[in-house]
Amino acid sequence: MPAPGPAAPEPLARRLLVPLGTLAAVAAAFTYVGSVDPNHPGHYPVCPLYALTGIYCPGCGGLRSAHAVAHGDLVAALGDNALAVVGYGVFAVVMVGWLIRAVRARPTQVTLRPVYWWGIGAVVLAFSVVRNLPLGSFLAP
Repeated sequence: MPAPGPAAPEPLARRLLVPLGTLAAVAAAFTYVGSVDPNHPGHYPVCPLYALTGIYCPGCGGLRSAHAVAHGDLVAALGDNALAVVGYGVFAVVMVGWLIRAVRARPTQVTLRPVYWWGIGAVVLAFSVVRNLPLGSFLAP
């Protein structure tokens, strides 16, 4: 009895369902933030850390940054939260890779070694500390 061959790949529409669904959800979120200005109070909750301590967390200014990106103002987006803008870029690159791999019927698995996770954590921590110091005021929203 011959050994079974490789399984036929799923149909293209099924392979694209999850990445395109993820992309649609992110596009909907950016559309909402782009249409409801976070610079006007009352639409979004205040950052609890900032409200209680006056310290900017790594996400402070992220909604304003997303609003600026949605309106094509990259300079304002970087001024509101540079780390978030980098995150948007990383997300875009990962999405393109995910879509290409889905079209080619290749499995997608992003595995980072612990050293990279520690590095990401160190960058986020450094960003958080520096943006709250006088010398890093240019990073504050």
